[in-house]
Amino acid sequence: MEVVCPIDEKCAPEIAALLQPPPPREIQDYLDQLLASREGCRLKVRQDGDFGKGVYADVDFKEGELLLRDQMLFGCQHPSNKIDCLVCSFCFRFIGTLELQIGRRLFFQDLGLSSSHGCDTGSCSNVSNEHGASDSSDGDNVTDEKIYEDSRTCASGSKRAKVPLPKEIVESLMNGEMVLPYSDKFSLPPVTPCSGGCQEAYYCSKACADADWNSFHSLLCTGEKSEAFSTKALLRFVQHANETNDIFILAAKAIAYTILRYRKSKAILLSSYMKDTAHVMDNFHMPLLLEAWKPISVGHKRRWWDCIALPEDVDPSEEAVFRMQIKELAFTSLQLLKAAIFDKECEPLFSLDIYGQIIGMFELNNLDLVVASPVEDYFLYIDDLPSPEKEEAKKVSQPYLDALGDEYALCCEGTAFFPLQSCMNHSCHPNAKAFKREEDRDGQATIVALKPISKGEEVTISYIEEDLPFEERQALLADYGFSCKCVKCQEES
Repeated sequence: MEVVCPIDEKCAPEIAALLQPPPPREIQDYLDQLLASREGCRLKVRQDGDFGKGVYADVDFKEGELLLRDQMLFGCQHPSNKIDCLVCSFCFRFIGTLELQIGRRLFFQDLGLSSSHGCDTGSCSNVSNEHGASDSSDGDNVTDEKIYEDSRTCASGSKRAKVPLPKEIVESLMNGEMVLPYSDKFSLPPVTPCSGGCQEAYYCSKACADADWNSFHSLLCTGEKSEAFSTKALLRFVQHANETNDIFILAAKAIAYTILRYRKSKAILLSSYMKDTAHVMDNFHMPLLLEAWKPISVGHKRRWWDCIALPEDVDPSEEAVFRMQIKELAFTSLQLLKAAIFDKECEPLFSLDIYGQIIGMFELNNLDLVVASPVEDYFLYIDDLPSPEKEEAKKVSQPYLDALGDEYALCCEGTAFFPLQSCMNHSCHPNAKAFKREEDRDGQATIVALKPISKGEEVTISYIEEDLPFEERQALLADYGFSCKCVKCQEES
């Protein structure tokens, strides 16, 4: 049975306006502003009518040189990963203390709640995105983000059995009574709780807490100071997203972000008018909504149920049924979100078409969010100490390492949309890649040069495994809506 959303028909003209890409000049101005806000960025974004957007070097770059650190527009930590890693809900830096990070992981592990998966190959790299990381500006982009590739090891030797610690020792770690040797070398920002009182979001600073509150969280907080229409409905939405697909959390952030931008612009506009505010809003309502929506309008979008790759376990003859199920799943999520944060003046945002396009944008553009754990750094540091300091430190630290087992090096994992990185086009023979360096300790996307790049040359990345055979690469890229015609593909075809 076909899914019908009444808002799609009711707000058809407004939805069409939202889905109409802004004029090229407006897009370019927005992208130029983003580039100017990235410290030390020496790249340019150009628009091409046939190939969408592309990123180009504005200077010569050497192999291994940093090209871009891109701040995410929307991001979320995977729900299961929140058990293992306490990070800032806005910038995704690890927070608290080393002892707290280890203690809470052991606490949840003893309760049987730890996700207990990690770096099986010995490095926190190649973390796959369950949503299918992908796309560039107009149907082509992205790769899994790798960190410390071939430069770190998460564990050594064969797989170890975990050796549990007494409850009182775990508690002493969490409450600060126990201090591990040399942990002062790995200081972390103190924990700042959510001002809304939800006890779900925590931050590395008041600045991050305020930024998150003003950007999304004031509408998505389940605490007593939440501005949501119904926190009970919001809890049901979050539960559904956690049980099905956390890409819905990102979609909720996109809608909340747009609503809050609209309200802020409306308040500024009305403050300049003393009379006849209703007439003012009649004339400026849609322009305000379009301006609030602009950061999302720039991203390449397709409806989620149309662009999601067909899983290997679904027979091609069942594709239509599968895509209808995905559409129904999105509609269920949308209804739960609508009950939680609906805003009448932003009603078009709650149409199934808009919701599907937002999720599709994430499906086609998202990059893995990965931040290395200081717990891993700590145990590697202890292992590298000279004797006799190493032996003395291990008398204290080794029982905690044994209790954590091979999962001691779990990274913060999630998914995120990066507005500039998403403009990078694909090549099966790329000249750049997403790569976390030793100093990269937050959720920003880091792009480095794989080879020398000349001024004016396009910066490309691969969002599939480029060493696959030609036919397999083309089949994978077809899910993103294009056929690759890079030099490598032309030679192999």
